[in-house]
Formats: sequence, C-alpha cells, structure tokens
Amino acid sequence: MSLSLSHLSQPIFEQMLNSLSLVLDKAEEHAKARKIDPSVLLNSRLYPDMFPFTRQVQIACDFAKNTSSRLAGVDVPKYTDDEQSFAALKERIAKTLAFLKTLDHVAIDNAVERDITFPVGPMSVTMKGQPYLLHFAMPNFYFHHSMAYAILRHNGVDIGKRDFLGTIPGFPKM
Repeated sequence: MSLSLSHLSQPIFEQMLNSLSLVLDKAEEHAKARKIDPSVLLNSRLYPDMFPFTRQVQIACDFAKNTSSRLAGVDVPKYTDDEQSFAALKERIAKTLAFLKTLDHVAIDNAVERDITFPVGPMSVTMKGQPYLLHFAMPNFYFHHSMAYAILRHNGVDIGKRDFLGTIPGFPKM
C-alpha cells in the first residue's frame, strides 16, 4: 500500500485530537482535586508572549480542520473561538473530529500537486498539497498540540508521553 495524503493526515489528526481530549479530562480532574480555578489552567501560558492553553487547543483543532478542508477542496468551517471551559474545548475537539469524518479521502489524496492557498498572518501563501501538508500544516498542528500538553505538564497535571500520544494503531496497550 502506498501512502497518500489522507493516510498521512486523517488518522494522525484523529489520534492526536483524541489524546488531547483525554488530556483535557486529566487537566479538569487536576483542577478539581487541587481546588484550582479552571481558568488558571485555561489561561496559562509557557511564556508571556505565547498563546495561552485555550488558544493552543483552538489552533490545533483549526490546523486539523483547515488543512483537511483545503486538501479536500471544500470550504473551511469557521469556529467562534469562544471556549472558556474544558467542556467547551472538548466539544470543539469533538466537532472537529466529526467534521473530519465527513471529508472525501479521494479528494484529499488528489491534492498532492494541487495549489493550496492559505492565509499566514496578513499575507496569502500558495503551496502544492504535499509540501503544504508535510512541511507546513503537520508541523504547526504538532507544535500547538505540544504546547497545550506542555502548558498542562508545566502546571503539574499528571500526564506523560503516553497521554500525549494517545492510542497508537498496532501498538500494544500498556
């Protein structure tokens, strides 16, 4: 079997967003057990000029849905970015996962050589589908997912690498 853009993206987005949802559960439990106002974790950041936890989760979801939409050649759904609780962030992840399941994998696979135009700050960038996915979108997705994890870990939430990775197809359960 050869690898296609849908094989390289959709299962990864699903695995990592599911793991992020489970990490949110642990963060919420951590806050309750230690009587920490959830807004402390939701607004926490690693450094003053970095986005807070909530925004990191939102952006990870955005990279999954926006990348997949562009590759599939469909309109990018807009989310309101108004989540203010762990439950609302979990709903955003669930909404993103449900949306990804609606996409045509053949359309995603056919984007290898198609021009993908997307915003980066105030400018617009165009790349072919494969480099867009592999060299721009996936690294950005992993970055924001990692920052969300790191913020919680930095704040003492009892999570580890297995939590970050989630369920790995074909890997034994530990």
